[in-house]
Amino acid sequence: MPHWTALVAEKKQRQLKSIPQEWLVTPPPSSTLDVTGFPESCGLLNAREIEITNTSVDVLLKKIASAEWTAVDVTTAFSKRAIVAHQLVNCLTEIFIDRALARAAELDDHLKKTGKVVGPLHGLPISLKDQLCIKGLETTMGYVSWIGQYAEKNAVLVDILIECGAVSFVRTNIPQTLMWPETFNNVFGRTTNPNNVSLTPGGSSGGEGALVALKGSPLGVGSDIGGSVRIPSAFCGIYGLRPSYGRVPYCGARNSLEGQDSILSVFGPMTSSIGGLKVFMKAVINSKPWLKDPLAVRKKWDEDEYDLVDHGSGKDLCFAIMWDDGVVVPHPPIRRSLEITKAALQKAGHKVVEWKPIKHRLLGDVAGDIFNAASAEDFMITTSSTGEPIIATMELDDADAVTAFVRPQNGGTTAYKLWQVQKLRQNIRKEYLDHWNATASETGTGRPVDAIICPAAPFAAPPHGKNTYANYTTVWNLLDYPAAIFPVTTVDSTLDGKEPPHSFYDDFDKDVYELYDPEKFKNAPVCLQLVGRTLEEEAVIKMTEIVDAALAAAK
Repeated sequence: MPHWTALVAEKKQRQLKSIPQEWLVTPPPSSTLDVTGFPESCGLLNAREIEITNTSVDVLLKKIASAEWTAVDVTTAFSKRAIVAHQLVNCLTEIFIDRALARAAELDDHLKKTGKVVGPLHGLPISLKDQLCIKGLETTMGYVSWIGQYAEKNAVLVDILIECGAVSFVRTNIPQTLMWPETFNNVFGRTTNPNNVSLTPGGSSGGEGALVALKGSPLGVGSDIGGSVRIPSAFCGIYGLRPSYGRVPYCGARNSLEGQDSILSVFGPMTSSIGGLKVFMKAVINSKPWLKDPLAVRKKWDEDEYDLVDHGSGKDLCFAIMWDDGVVVPHPPIRRSLEITKAALQKAGHKVVEWKPIKHRLLGDVAGDIFNAASAEDFMITTSSTGEPIIATMELDDADAVTAFVRPQNGGTTAYKLWQVQKLRQNIRKEYLDHWNATASETGTGRPVDAIICPAAPFAAPPHGKNTYANYTTVWNLLDYPAAIFPVTTVDSTLDGKEPPHSFYDDFDKDVYELYDPEKFKNAPVCLQLVGRTLEEEAVIKMTEIVDAALAAAK
């Protein structure tokens, strides 16, 4: 068998050939940190294509359905912009634009002949994380060992998106093993953050976050087992949703830690327009995924729930702000974004109280114990056929790197010990449920808190290799609470100066404090997370829309 580096070289060559040569551009010099303006100034996209790629998901769907824009025109515009994005931040894995344009032409033909759209996503280009199998394409998931493995059929979600009329056109980059909140692997290399390329876009759906932020895709699908939709959405400044287990079908997709079914990975939408969250979830759920995936929950899209019937119909909501999780104190820009959001909600007539986190450190430990029960063996077996090294750091220079928190520190555990950890988690879930219900005594609405608003991370997008803490997202995976990301502001060196040292929880909290320097985080987006209760996706989407509108009105 060829050496693993030869397999990578051959794969990279094939990737390069899949890019239309006339779409190659000269990227800005490496000293240019913010590349978000480049797609529109590089000269490749014409005025109409710039207009198309700046259009929200809802409006795109209307214009395609009314035949004002063709699916071919829209797919071409986003494909061109995606290829430019890739040359800026290295966000793509599989590129299959010819397939996409053929599909778009079929959709245009169908609309012309019948006067009807194929489905609710008719003509919408959708990018996919490099886990979602498409018949005839490789899904390497960043593993050299999986180069040359072609899918024999589509993942269930891919079939559903096709039925709904969507056009998939590219797949996006991930970290080797997926179990990392940054994006780098031995096959495709490192993805950078378009707002500041010296910073990470997050992970593991980092290619998706970077692509959507550059408007190379109106809507993408990421996955989330510990924050992998929400961290890149937050670091790249877009909207994202982590649904509850089973709401979006996972069957037929590739994954890490397969068979670990205590904390399930879930697919969720990532988009630059807030309307995209509802469009995606409603289309997928209305296609009855439970008829195609045995683990999909049989729950129809509930418009009453979206209208917040269980939350006072959306009037006089009560939000609880979690300023920190009792483990790591967030950096100044995060605190400022919480203050901005609190003021905007109060101005809009909603009530804001404080959320008291319980057992977040323990929840983080439990997640680590469950993931690491056999992850060392999983990674070793997967990489063994080619001998590719298991990446131990995302640092640019690994000379002084320590083994990252997302890598197992031991070989695994016994089934019995794992059961004890899972039992502990079950007990904490009940405690947290009771804790949430008990807030009814302080909201003044007669209901418990409607939603929690909290950081998605203790920092904005940090430099590569420095995303050392994911508990602000992971705890909600353990509790199976749906959570959405919404943008608030960007790091501002004038408003977000370094604070004097606080009383540190421990040395790790101190390390995170010392990481902060406003110049280092220049131009990084600052987003927050809205958390609801299990299987309450409709309400979480609506409440996120309400918060987003309040923020816009307060500007």
